[in-house]
Amino acid sequence: MPILEAARQPGTHNHEKFRQLVARAQEHPPTWTAVAHPCDQVSLESAIEASKLNLIEPILVGPQARIRAVASENGLDITPFELVDAEHSHDAAAKAVALVREGRADALMKGSLHTDELMGAVVARETGLRTARRISHCFIMDVPGHPTALIITDAAVNIAPTLKDKIHIVQNAIDLGHALSREEIRVAILSAMETVNPDVPSTLEAAALCKMADRGQITGALLEGPLALDNAISPEAAAIKKIVSPVAGRANVLVVPDLESGNMLAKSMSFCANADAAGIVLGARVPIILTSRADALLTRLASCAVAVLLAAARRASISAAIQ
Repeated sequence: MPILEAARQPGTHNHEKFRQLVARAQEHPPTWTAVAHPCDQVSLESAIEASKLNLIEPILVGPQARIRAVASENGLDITPFELVDAEHSHDAAAKAVALVREGRADALMKGSLHTDELMGAVVARETGLRTARRISHCFIMDVPGHPTALIITDAAVNIAPTLKDKIHIVQNAIDLGHALSREEIRVAILSAMETVNPDVPSTLEAAALCKMADRGQITGALLEGPLALDNAISPEAAAIKKIVSPVAGRANVLVVPDLESGNMLAKSMSFCANADAAGIVLGARVPIILTSRADALLTRLASCAVAVLLAAARRASISAAIQ
């Protein structure tokens, strides 16, 4: 049964938001994607299934003998795809990044290598994919019962971001929201409370980020903070606290104080609320698809769909700039 139809079965999480995400991405041409070290069933199957749905055109980068062996052992057909040979995982990461720099790929996808190996190649000063932006990660969460998908940032890359880092983290998330065609992007800067407390640094940073948005240093969204999680996503909680704001209770982007809190928030939604969590890295020259071996196939496909939409938005921006 096709994966998108399987997600519709009665008695299960409907995955409606992710299916809509994939459908929107299919309105665009497939994105050429360098897949770094797809040397296990999960990563190779993900690339193949994303190709079948016309989301990506994968270029498989890694030890050819290993990739062919995985394909043969699992009955996977890789004959339509280009293979770029690499000696090992570090070499695969470097060569996948090189394909992007050469203009042959518009997205990067993690295979069966450690995230640090891939990101090390991405941030290399002379040969990587750095831009003026700080690199950050976003989870796109499909939470059952919640009206919209939630973007959570940063729960995977920046361990203890400074205020300067958070400017980029917030702007990256806003740009993602626009790529996902959000009509209005409402950003909640989270803390443990909704009042500014000099003893809690995250509340000071939240207030500063909101003032930066007022002054045009952060653009494209409504910002509010500090907000506690309840009054960021629950209209009832916001009303009880008497918080009057177009964001409070209606946030669709959640900016966490640090990686630890963000990781706990995302995983609590996944394991306690049965949420799906697609993942993408922003701030590099191209979107970077980060998936986990524990992710369901639909979640991995949704991550590819997000990359397609980001790549399409990037092309549109370049085209507009040229005109």
